[in-house]
Amino acid sequence: MAPARSFTEALAAGVLVLDGGLSNELEARGGDLTDPLWSARLLADEPERIEAAHTAYVRAGARVLITGSYQATFEGFARRGLGRAETAGLLARSVALARRSAERAGPGRGILVAASVGPYGAMLADGSEYRGRYGLSVRELAAFHRPRVEALAAADPDVLALETVPDAVEAEALLRAAEGCGVPVWLSYTVAGGRTRAGQPLAEAFAVAAGNGQVAAVGVNCCDPAEAADAVAVAVATTGLPGVVYPNSGERWDAAARTWRGPATFGPATAPALAAAWTAAGARLTGGCCRVGPPTVSALARTTPRGNG
Repeated sequence: MAPARSFTEALAAGVLVLDGGLSNELEARGGDLTDPLWSARLLADEPERIEAAHTAYVRAGARVLITGSYQATFEGFARRGLGRAETAGLLARSVALARRSAERAGPGRGILVAASVGPYGAMLADGSEYRGRYGLSVRELAAFHRPRVEALAAADPDVLALETVPDAVEAEALLRAAEGCGVPVWLSYTVAGGRTRAGQPLAEAFAVAAGNGQVAAVGVNCCDPAEAADAVAVAVATTGLPGVVYPNSGERWDAAARTWRGPATFGPATAPALAAAWTAAGARLTGGCCRVGPPTVSALARTTPRGNG
């Protein structure tokens, strides 16, 4: 059963704290993510680990849980021999796992569930979600995303998180795929150097969501925390919608060495000041992505105005 207050109502009531990176919490709990399906593999093989990770973020104070469906696609699971009905069941399971963790916290917490819809490049598992420009049209990308959107929407999440989008073309396709699904959405780009990963100006990229009544929030995720405030300010100014911000820790992924390098600039000590800058820029959803764990979410929850109301 979904919480009595809708996502848009909760968003209007104040700033909501999101969870942190699901993958790093799964790894901390012994999950093996060295697989082309990444965390989506655990939906089929070890769903209890995903539920435990959600519960850790509930305990940290998160008000919104993002499901483990980022890299879960019909095409990806087909390569493992799963049929469409089985894959649809796993997508529904991703929502059910988050919902169980939310409900276990008690009805007074009003914890919401965001169903993750990752980009086309996540299915390819070759890093192209950080480049975009796949050579596919809006129509082709919308046809890819629509079945997964339908399956997730049927599982009754509170919102669809169209996230880590590298390209305005894919953003347009995702919004088209979500039309009529009956669930509000947020649109979140991954950005670098003040542009989308595909190189488009941010004002141009966020303009695809302007005037779309289904879009409840716009912003950025899976990016350097130093870029988040400026980017979300553009998102809010372009669309007039509430902002969403959930960047990485500030560490950088070394693809050749397959390790994270550099200092973490977004952690428990820096979270309050960073979040204050994001909310000043118009963010009403704040949390973390890769390498951001429960301690940082806890710091956000303790200091975010009205974040736990």
